[in-house]
Amino acid sequence: MKIAQVAPLYEAVPPKLYGGTERIVSFLTEALVELGHQVTLFTSADARTRAELVCVRDQAIRLDPARFTSDLGAHLSMMDELRSRQDSFDLIHFHTELIHFPFFETIASRTVTTLHGRLDLKDLPEVYRRWPEYPLVSISDSQRRPLPGVRWAQTVHHGVDGRQFTPVDEPRADYLAFLGRISPEKRVDRAIEVARKIGLPLRIAAKIELLDEHYYERVKPTLEQPGVEFVGEIGDAEKSEFLGNAAALLFPIDWPEPFGLVMIEAMACGTPVIAWNNGSVPEVIDDGITGFIVSNVDEAVKAIGRAAQLPRQKIRDVFEERFSATTMAQNYVRLYQALLAGERRQEAAA
Repeated sequence: MKIAQVAPLYEAVPPKLYGGTERIVSFLTEALVELGHQVTLFTSADARTRAELVCVRDQAIRLDPARFTSDLGAHLSMMDELRSRQDSFDLIHFHTELIHFPFFETIASRTVTTLHGRLDLKDLPEVYRRWPEYPLVSISDSQRRPLPGVRWAQTVHHGVDGRQFTPVDEPRADYLAFLGRISPEKRVDRAIEVARKIGLPLRIAAKIELLDEHYYERVKPTLEQPGVEFVGEIGDAEKSEFLGNAAALLFPIDWPEPFGLVMIEAMACGTPVIAWNNGSVPEVIDDGITGFIVSNVDEAVKAIGRAAQLPRQKIRDVFEERFSATTMAQNYVRLYQALLAGERRQEAAA
């Protein structure tokens, strides 16, 4: 199958540091190549891939040293380049939310659009009402709730390449880990409170976005206290050590998390996850097997005490079964085939 993967241009594919969507695009692209498909990746020139690469920008936007950039301009240029090549592909897989909708209406049945973000936003229902012909993929069932009437084709959970996340043979398990963003919805302040109550150090590997600087300024004094180590952003190369040696990953979210990639990264390292019961968490965590689902700080403290009893090899085994990059790619291939078969039936009927 000839497949185009269309990535957002904010981070490299894969990201050099923090980044979710572009990381998933990378894992999916490489897994599809391994499965024998002809894949073309539309992204920036700093990508690393075994697929055919179409570069539409010299580098990803976030780490571009240029003072002023136009993310809209960059993505519109990519849409035009893709449109000039659209007949080269059996199917085009968009990860660009909705910017492509006005440009590919005539071939919408040969496209898949995976929605990676939150959907409880003003204006979104109207957009999807205007372009109902696009098959949409959710990354969790819970992500769909704000948009019940659109054309959902399937839910496909994320997957990562387990070869990049190696369990530690003899984990130290003498600290708790927080990996993600310093933001109100990720609630690092909850993680700090949990660590204090149980008396374990907390290591924080996180990105700070300009939009979240007000929250960072509020929690900054707690990040500088004894027992809290703020290490900044880390890339994939550092995650096995960071996650694999932790007693548990804390995932104290306070929003309808669409998926939560860090949860399966921890599972790939054999590390239990203590996660708040929001968004996709009940779909990702098998309570009492890969971690514990909690509702407050006191429940999290109790769960950490039980986390050491969870066999780390079992956690890794569940990851391999449910959340590997190959599993994700196979699920997408079945969807691609079903959509293309449906298009052929419609053409035959016409």
